[in-house]
Amino acid sequence: MVQQKLTKKEKVNEKELSSNMKFTILAIILIAVFSFALTPITFQNDTYYTIKIGEHIQNYGVDMEDPFSWHENLSYTYPHWLYDLLTYWIYSFFNMQGIYIVTCILSIILGISIYMVNTKLTKNQILSFLITIGVMYLLKSYITARAQLVTFILFIWTVYFIEKFIETRKIRYAIGLVLISLAIANLHVAVWPFYFVLYLPYIAEYLIAILGEFVFYQKGQIFVLEKRCKHIKKKIGKIAEPKKQKLQIKLEKLESKLENYKNTSDRIKIKREQYNENPYKIKLTKNNNVKWLIIVFIICIFTGLCTPIGDTPYTYLFKTMAGNTTQNINEHLPMTLIEQIPVIITLIIFLSILIFTKAKIKLCDLFMISGLLLLMLYSRRQLTMFALMGSIVLNRLLNDMFSRYDMDIKDKVKFFVKPVGLIITISVVAIMSIHFYKPKIGDPYVDETQYPVQASDYILANIDLKTARLYNEYNYGSYLLFRGIPVFIDSRADLYSPEFNELSDDIFMDFINTSSIGTFYEDTFEKYGITHVICFKNSKMNMIIEKTNDSHYHLLYSDDYFVVYERLTNKIETQAETQTETETQTEIETQTQTANLTETT
Repeated sequence: MVQQKLTKKEKVNEKELSSNMKFTILAIILIAVFSFALTPITFQNDTYYTIKIGEHIQNYGVDMEDPFSWHENLSYTYPHWLYDLLTYWIYSFFNMQGIYIVTCILSIILGISIYMVNTKLTKNQILSFLITIGVMYLLKSYITARAQLVTFILFIWTVYFIEKFIETRKIRYAIGLVLISLAIANLHVAVWPFYFVLYLPYIAEYLIAILGEFVFYQKGQIFVLEKRCKHIKKKIGKIAEPKKQKLQIKLEKLESKLENYKNTSDRIKIKREQYNENPYKIKLTKNNNVKWLIIVFIICIFTGLCTPIGDTPYTYLFKTMAGNTTQNINEHLPMTLIEQIPVIITLIIFLSILIFTKAKIKLCDLFMISGLLLLMLYSRRQLTMFALMGSIVLNRLLNDMFSRYDMDIKDKVKFFVKPVGLIITISVVAIMSIHFYKPKIGDPYVDETQYPVQASDYILANIDLKTARLYNEYNYGSYLLFRGIPVFIDSRADLYSPEFNELSDDIFMDFINTSSIGTFYEDTFEKYGITHVICFKNSKMNMIIEKTNDSHYHLLYSDDYFVVYERLTNKIETQAETQTETETQTEIETQTQTANLTETT
């Protein structure tokens, strides 16, 4: 009978494993399809300068100088030199199509990584699958051929390695953390400091757990009472008998009080331990492996030295935050919450679970989600980190809530691998994928409405770029330098700010003020000696030039989206000087002829 029961149990376990494996395969395939559908075909402006910088590194190495702007003596930090080089290699072998395919692959890897990490940490496949689809939806605007796509993958695995290391203290997870830090420092140094932010919730929880072991008030009272008892005992030996009896009585009372405080201290400790076993809302756990995590944290700090870009990993973020570029670039601006409905819904889910259910949250998770929420409100690009790390916290909260209400949804895996469940799941994901992919069908890799493709052809064929100083706008400057045209500015904002280049002029702010007509464009052009101008046809600057028939600008080229002007200020001045000289010469000749006629007469 015992053998028969064991056999039945083994069969049940085998069926569960089979169902779990089938669901995992299904989830990975559907996540891959959805991630592919979210990947845009048209490239974003940073992709173009990434290719060109990679080519420069291939030919000249990391020289810490900028070769693409006509401004002289600009130093460049190469903040994602390794990603630039790898992107150029892909482009040189497979052109734009290769970059698109690699971006699709990275998007799929990101989706699968989110699912796998959530599954491994929470042991709930269904929730992990649903949350992964939601996270990829939130990240859809940030899925593009940029270094950040690689670091998203590295960040989600960082959390996994941290949690597995403090759980098992196995050296392989520590090695993984060090390698990830080294990779980020070379692939995308701008986000390298954020890597260390991921450690802080775990370290903070550990420190608070240590402090929680001390009963400060009780310890203070015990210390004072012990000192007083000691002082009275000394007095007893020095004074007469009548007073000695009074002090003895006082001493006995103090000792009784002292013993009571000691007992109270022990009771409080026990009570705290019992509370931590079943807390009201916040679970505080002391994990001694965190002290080893702190050592890994310190080791990873030194990985910033293993780059060819000097001290950039330690100074880049500080210089960026000290400047004014973050106040003028859209993705760095504070988030307007009312415009982000998916984020509002996510926050409502978090708050509803914490307030209205019996679910409890780990203190490190509370620190993690609160810190990321503040960062997201401060800078909208941190939505990415909130979505990635928040997925794990939300998953754990939901699991805790379901377990406290005896709702085991893990058993529902069987439904999704049966015909009805398969049809429903595949249909829903397929409809969503088609919805996101269909508008992209036929999209070009380069959007001619946003980037001056034909205008660049004209500039390369008709303008002497060795002597020209071309004024261009920020968003398509990267495409111009990709085509080999020296630029006034491009989307490497840090390059043009005084924090990174000790220049008398703030090129970035001069562009911002000129493009917004806060500064008269002619003043800026005079300051930099601009000879040619390219701008959007519907830009404020072009509207003013057209409406006022500004004689300083000669239209060289125009298409549906862009115009190219030659700035004629110098020519006009030369023509005026020539005309004045001619008039003067004519006047002298006239006077001479008159004088000769008089003499003849």
